[in-house]
Amino acid sequence: MILCQCKCGNIYWHYREVVYEHLIVDGFIRGYKKWIFHGECTPSGASSTINPGYPYSGYGQYVSEDDMEGMMRDAFNMRSEGFQSFPPNYVTSDDYNIGRNTFMETRRSVPDEQPNEEAAKFYTLLGKMPRRRLRDLSIVQNTTNSKERVKVTRNSHGQPVGQKARLLAGYLGIIAQNANMLPINYESWHNMPDSNKNQALSNIKERFALEVSDAYIKKALGKKWRDHKSILKKEYFKKPISLEEKLQNVPPGMLRYQWENAIRFWNSKKGEDRERVGTSSRQKQKFTHTAGSRSFTCVAQAAEASSGQKVGRLQLFDITHRKKDGTPMTFEAAEIMKLKDKKAEYEATASTDSFVNFEDIDNRIINGVLGLERYGQVRFQGSGVNPTQYFGSTSHQYMPSGSQSQTEVQRLKDQIVQIQAATDEKISQLRAEAAAREAEAAAREAEQNRKYNELQLQLQSMMTMFQQFQNLPS
Repeated sequence: MILCQCKCGNIYWHYREVVYEHLIVDGFIRGYKKWIFHGECTPSGASSTINPGYPYSGYGQYVSEDDMEGMMRDAFNMRSEGFQSFPPNYVTSDDYNIGRNTFMETRRSVPDEQPNEEAAKFYTLLGKMPRRRLRDLSIVQNTTNSKERVKVTRNSHGQPVGQKARLLAGYLGIIAQNANMLPINYESWHNMPDSNKNQALSNIKERFALEVSDAYIKKALGKKWRDHKSILKKEYFKKPISLEEKLQNVPPGMLRYQWENAIRFWNSKKGEDRERVGTSSRQKQKFTHTAGSRSFTCVAQAAEASSGQKVGRLQLFDITHRKKDGTPMTFEAAEIMKLKDKKAEYEATASTDSFVNFEDIDNRIINGVLGLERYGQVRFQGSGVNPTQYFGSTSHQYMPSGSQSQTEVQRLKDQIVQIQAATDEKISQLRAEAAAREAEAAAREAEQNRKYNELQLQLQSMMTMFQQFQNLPS
């Protein structure tokens, strides 16, 4: 096992096949320059976990920061008396990267050596996956063959599963950052033209043999696109600088006109209102999972493979909502986990009641605590699963009934009527106040005209008296 250099931060040990999958999907951690525990210094925060007897550790040795070949050689058992170079068909550049970190060219002559089987698989996988530039995030289009496409399987609910599911998710993240293919200057994913979505879908299908539906891919791509916009907004728009500086501070790989349009929308009242709604919704979220980049589907599949038993929703929730020390992530999560004790009571009832299905026990417990499911989604099952798919013919038991829906609709109608009545009353009050102000203004104007006329009469009287005084005989 070796330390993982992706978001794991050189703290966690994984098998080599897990490490190279992490590097393909997540890339090297931001700012990563040294291949820790593979030829030079050790991580300061993980000294207690490192075995000094580990082969090829080389404490205190220093390896050049751009010695990526040595890193790959150490990571994938490519050790020899000499050095190891990348295969001839591997493209190197000053600016290609995996994830968000640069893959630097070593600029040194080294003798060639054929990579072993594990390293060859890694290079083949790199060749299949498009590389993206650090500066402009553009996709380097590779000529693909239908026989070389990565096959992604699905489960009974139409969700991608298996080892290649994370590769697909990682590539969707790359496509979502392509400013030419999926511009960021649209207010929402729904406003994105279908032509752009179909172009992205075609690009994905050139590299992946998909069993999942096009609708699922587009929905997942939309989620990645929104996440990308959110990151850009946080890193660039939220800086404490002027609006003009924000307009000029165009992110690498972003087209200026797209960035300016996005900045103006975020700075508008509509953009601020939408941000407040999103912030409010986020604050209402009670649960935070610990599955990382893995989907709940992949977590459940791995648990079922290790235990040989089907993983229910309650067990899946328990797996994905605990910290490393085993404690629940939140108080609400702890309350859900306490219901595992109640599950035994339901199972005892199910053993004596033929009308109770063992598979429905988790659903009853979750619905009993959190309420009925919302339309179009199932809790703790990830994207793409709706109640009809998951519950089948019993979905009506876990969804609001027709009478409940009608009651809710009537409640909303009554609320609208009350709001409308209050609004009408306020409008009438404002109109009355405006009429009173107009009447008062008219009265003031009439009083001013009266005083003006009186002054005119007084002035004329004085002029007459003055003329009469001048006409008197001397």
